[in-house]
Amino acid sequence: MPLLAVLIAASGWSQQTGSSAAAGQSQSQQWRSLFDGRSLEGWQETPFTDRGKVRIENGTIILGAGLMTGISRTGDYPRSNFEVRLEAARLEGNDFFVGLTFPVGESFCTLIIGGWGGGTIGLSNVDGWDASSNQTYNWREFENGRWYAIRLRVTDKQIRAWIDEKLIVNLELEGHVIKLRYGEIKLSRPFGFASYMTTAGLRRLEYRLLPGSSNTLGQ
Repeated sequence: MPLLAVLIAASGWSQQTGSSAAAGQSQSQQWRSLFDGRSLEGWQETPFTDRGKVRIENGTIILGAGLMTGISRTGDYPRSNFEVRLEAARLEGNDFFVGLTFPVGESFCTLIIGGWGGGTIGLSNVDGWDASSNQTYNWREFENGRWYAIRLRVTDKQIRAWIDEKLIVNLELEGHVIKLRYGEIKLSRPFGFASYMTTAGLRRLEYRLLPGSSNTLGQ
């Protein structure tokens, strides 16, 4: 399902008023699936150089080890005021198993989990610095084969992220320049996942819109 399909469904959301409008808004803010557990419908393999194989096994998207391997969304997406959640595991390797690229207004950013030696957490880029070198940098150990619950929230004012409901990123956007790191990660736009020299598993991918989310479609 395209990431904004819910906004144009259910009897003309934009035409509703009063209690019906409130009900429509509440429905639009429910968690929606991004993965049917069987196919890559709504996604495409990201054309990274020397990428690994992408496959689906037992309701899980497997990003095979390559220089960088990923999937990117083919449908519409919101530019702000949304949340994404999933479960992710590093199955083999020792680098990032979640490189989640997402829109931030008119720009884009990537949430890195498990990079630069296997434990770096942060956003790439903030004010020209990547996740290993800016104020969002954090470190923790990750066990191969263990599933972690990841949640990302993007609003007009901040970016926040959690692992197993523990806050790991809390960035106020005012006064900061948000852009992607140089290189092929730009191929993940507008919204995508990547792993680096690592076999990663992704499952239970969902999103929801937050109050204030617009109807703006990605280009």
